[in-house]
Amino acid sequence: MKTNLRTYFLVALVQVLEGWRHLLELRNGTMLLLFLPHMERLRWNLGKLKALAVFEEARRRTPAYRQFLAEHPFGRVRFRNLLVPDLGRVPVMDKENYVKRFDIGARCQGGRVPAHGVIVDESSGSSGVPTNWVRGHAERQANKRMLEFGLTRLIGTGPHFIINAFAMGPWATGVNITMGLTDISMLKSTGPDVPKIANTLRFFGPGHRYLILGYPPFLKLLVDTAGINWGEYDVSMIYGGEGISELMRDYLLSKGIRRVYGSLGASDLELNIAAENDFTIGLRKALLASPALRAKLLHFPGAVPVVFQFNPADFHLETNHAGELLVTLCRPNYLSPKIRYNLHDRAQIIRFPELKRLLRSCGLRPEDFALSYSDLPILLHYGRADMTVAYFGCKVSPPDVQEALLGVPELAERVASFTLFTSEGPQADKQLRICFELAERQPLRIRNDAALNDLFFEELRRINQDFRESWRMVPEGQKPQVEFFAYKTGPFADEDIRIKRRYIQAA
Repeated sequence: MKTNLRTYFLVALVQVLEGWRHLLELRNGTMLLLFLPHMERLRWNLGKLKALAVFEEARRRTPAYRQFLAEHPFGRVRFRNLLVPDLGRVPVMDKENYVKRFDIGARCQGGRVPAHGVIVDESSGSSGVPTNWVRGHAERQANKRMLEFGLTRLIGTGPHFIINAFAMGPWATGVNITMGLTDISMLKSTGPDVPKIANTLRFFGPGHRYLILGYPPFLKLLVDTAGINWGEYDVSMIYGGEGISELMRDYLLSKGIRRVYGSLGASDLELNIAAENDFTIGLRKALLASPALRAKLLHFPGAVPVVFQFNPADFHLETNHAGELLVTLCRPNYLSPKIRYNLHDRAQIIRFPELKRLLRSCGLRPEDFALSYSDLPILLHYGRADMTVAYFGCKVSPPDVQEALLGVPELAERVASFTLFTSEGPQADKQLRICFELAERQPLRIRNDAALNDLFFEELRRINQDFRESWRMVPEGQKPQVEFFAYKTGPFADEDIRIKRRYIQAA
């Protein structure tokens, strides 16, 4: 696998351009160059060039990636024209084929984890085994600049009082939000604790512009139970960890919250890959209202996806043949490079000129959704492609349920199958039901139903670390429940043993 002279030249060009941009960012944190009009093609192609530069640097300096490429030979990177590389033949990495296979040091540039200036955080997979991630100084600084920039564009110039309600401890979002925003605002990291947040608001009073960050179900719990007259305060909210419905957004706004925006990130990659804004929210509401627009824009059936915009000069996003999102972190000097990393999220990407064309075919214009907008590309995020359900900021998968079921012998002996139902109640309450199909000729009533319910969820909390943390903030009335159904009845009535079972359903 050779690198030709053109590639060397383009990589050097990207490094010079990045140096210039970094100097501009140091002098002007607004990064307005990203949003100049008529720059859409330049930003898009610059992202591809930066992805090529990251690829070349990783295969030269990162031992794990060098071995990964040796195991997945693909030949030379092709170019669509003189300056635009096509990385479509570069092998796709994910947690299974790359992260779990190689030592964390081998996945770092230089082949080791530096002894200084590194933050370690962790996430939990569906098995409940934590995955550790290392983040160097350069990427933390880049993330900090983008957080500040996004905050200014969405909420306005400060001063702000940020309340970080994401889970504290070693988890990626809580610790990195705290580090990224401490220098640019007043900040209190409470974690998902309703009394602490309520006391903070009362203590400091309504004279501040508050921004509360957290998982959507917790934000709703906070609004419902804090005992705060939200209309007396200037409070905006930014959610992450899972999407929300427009019903949920409208509910929060109706209670006196000023603005509600979402951010898409991943502990595998970075916190703020894409974000909602007034334009994307308007577009999503139009999709909900117009079957014709949905038919034009959406590739996948089911719930309307969350609509984001992203900066293609920093994140090269693409999708594979299955509609799964592939992410290349294009910023240089990342400690552990990620190139065409598959999160196994189902997604769709529409560049802005194509979006305008599709809207025009339905008699619409971008101005119909927001007075001001940027021409950054659109990311339609449909959720996890690996059959997990999002609940209070955690992911619950069928393997989790299967393992918990087997951990309770009295259930394991009697249950033939299961399915997960997620829904929202009339007050936008997130609900999770785990339905068990009893084996044939098993009686519908199982002795000590309540005790078995408790044992099952105790096992599920043991297996899935994120579910264990989320369980603590779920109010009693919204705790997930186990329901039993006789063989071939209820949600299992139409199951066909010859085809794959539907383990996740929407009520």
